[in-house]
Amino acid sequence: MPVSEPWQHYYQSQRLKLSYWTWGDHNKPPLVLVHGGRDHARNWDRVAEAFRDDYHVIACDLRGHGDSEWAKGSSYALVEHIPDLLALIDLVGGKAPVVAHSFGGAITLLAAGVFPEKFERIVEMEGMGARLEDQPPVSPESLREWVMKARAMEGQTPRVYPSFRMAADRMRDANKALTEEMADHLARWGSTAIDNGWVWKFDPWVRGRTPAELNAEEVEVFWANIACPVLHIVGETSHFKRSKFHEVPVDTFFKDSRTEVIRNAGHWMHHDQLDETVRVIRDFLGPPPSPRIAD
Repeated sequence: MPVSEPWQHYYQSQRLKLSYWTWGDHNKPPLVLVHGGRDHARNWDRVAEAFRDDYHVIACDLRGHGDSEWAKGSSYALVEHIPDLLALIDLVGGKAPVVAHSFGGAITLLAAGVFPEKFERIVEMEGMGARLEDQPPVSPESLREWVMKARAMEGQTPRVYPSFRMAADRMRDANKALTEEMADHLARWGSTAIDNGWVWKFDPWVRGRTPAELNAEEVEVFWANIACPVLHIVGETSHFKRSKFHEVPVDTFFKDSRTEVIRNAGHWMHHDQLDETVRVIRDFLGPPPSPRIAD
């Protein structure tokens, strides 16, 4: 898959050991990539290869995903990921453009609304409104339902795939546009072998939802506080309809933003239409920045 293998590193955030991968020269300006829910950093390999000549590309494994530690007792709410992302940005330079997909996009937009000085530009790929479309108001009934689901999860066990091939085929079931090569790559880095088969690396508890999550009206205030330009990318054939949020065009919620549609692409447009997705991102980021001067 990749032209060359990236380097893996680890950092600490909120007492967790978190993984990230890098491509290119560390003296070049950073470009941070944030994956979506139940995914992992190595899903960015082809995007990272496209930008490694111009940037020091950094792709993180979110807490509970990839090779990062699981957060025991955590509900993996949006706000819990903000310290992790900020710690990574501080580690690689203190300010950076960020490209983020799905749940990673929602995390990035929220973090940029709290710490706007940390973000140079944001490309969010179908992350606008993630986890917010169906968030019910908090009530005794909704809280009870959440508690019962949380307790039920304690008895769940990860699904075991008897062979690697079956795990890779599951990737193609989720996104039928994937090539066999890409499905194998995603499954290779997203699963781990156990005695009787293969299981996904992500913590099954990332599927949980907390009733204390920010609601749509609250999050709109954070979006309005983002200072940098924002590019929203949506897939033409995506099962999500994230060019709008509650029937309002997404650009309405930001000071400086625009939306691009990737034709013949679904939710994972960087897999479905790589070249066009890279072109749109590159046009938005602008000319390659000047290399840093080494100390």
